[in-house]
Amino acid sequence: MADDQQLWGYAEVAAHLGISVGAARNRRNRGTLPAPDDTSIPDRPRWRPSTFQGWKPIGQGHRSDLRDSPATNTSS
Repeated sequence: MADDQQLWGYAEVAAHLGISVGAARNRRNRGTLPAPDDTSIPDRPRWRPSTFQGWKPIGQGHRSDLRDSPATNTSS
């Protein structure tokens, strides 16, 4: 299979994101991973590496859950 046709399973996705395989599975189940590019094998979704180019995982970086909370509102 050519490099441009390579597909990643949970292990490769987890390594790319710096998380465990279990966490990658959990993210897929919660809908916080991009949709798989290949679902032809049941229970073994596959993604193209290019699917993750420019994609930012939900929950990393900015804490959007703190927006406009009294603790962070400094306008008083």
